[in-house]
Amino acid sequence: MLFIDGDAHPQLPASRRRVSPSPPQRVFPRSVATLLRVNARPPVELHVVSDSTGETAARLVSALEGQFPDLEFEEIRHPRAESLDDLRLAVNRMRGRRAVAVYTLVEEEMRDTMRALCRSAKVHYCDLLGHPIDAVRRVSGQAATMKPGSRPPLNSQYFRRMEAIEFAVKYDDGVGRGLEDADIVLVGVSRTSKTPLSIYLGYLGHKAANVPVVKGIAPPQELFAVDPAKVVGLTIDADRLSEIRRARVRNLGARNRNYAELMEIYEELEEASKLHRKLGCPVIEVSELSIEETAHRIIRLVDERMAEARSAPAPASA
Repeated sequence: MLFIDGDAHPQLPASRRRVSPSPPQRVFPRSVATLLRVNARPPVELHVVSDSTGETAARLVSALEGQFPDLEFEEIRHPRAESLDDLRLAVNRMRGRRAVAVYTLVEEEMRDTMRALCRSAKVHYCDLLGHPIDAVRRVSGQAATMKPGSRPPLNSQYFRRMEAIEFAVKYDDGVGRGLEDADIVLVGVSRTSKTPLSIYLGYLGHKAANVPVVKGIAPPQELFAVDPAKVVGLTIDADRLSEIRRARVRNLGARNRNYAELMEIYEELEEASKLHRKLGCPVIEVSELSIEETAHRIIRLVDERMAEARSAPAPASA
């Protein structure tokens, strides 16, 4: 049985990760060095087989790939596998290759068939739904619906997520007066992923507002009035930020070249650092982090600081 760390969500460089849609189309890496490695030994093929879109398995496959940074991978998807013939076709593509089958199939007959086909073809496999479904059934005493492609219910959690996403859009980049109503407040210079982080945190159900640090412009006074436990600073390596901003200048044809100049960036980052110290907030360096990993670090930090604030003894009255 293949073990996958479902908590990690690293993003792999495009030169190492290739996805083949259905029907599969091989996309080979671009760099000469990578081509030499591929010629020396073929990549490990990760075949994602699903009776729906395969997005659930694909996210776990991304986590799996991150655990083997020196390996070449080719991701091949087989979505909408709705018949036994579909499964046979998928497994035949894996036969005799450096392949792993990762599948999310709801119907028990399909799972049993996939397992038998993989064993017969001597293909390593991982059933991502079978064991969890069986475990929940045993604990709850209730059978699963066994309906492929089932959508999550429109319950209070769903509407909370939608409300949080709308909040992130409404109070993006210091707009509006939403800091006091936010669950999380992000503070950082331009291009530290404040907006995508706010949207992703909203998707996870957390109302996030963000405040940009702009040289020569004072932050809003409301920032110093919010609960400090929910404020998190963001920073980034100066060279990396300059690279991101130069690309933005090229793409948008912006006229302000100082925006991407290193000296200007150093001054901005120093101003942000002073503000972070004044706020007394933790700071996350986002240069090498994915949005998902950064978001989960933010949530953990805020949860820990809120818990500490609740458990701290009340100040003695005069």
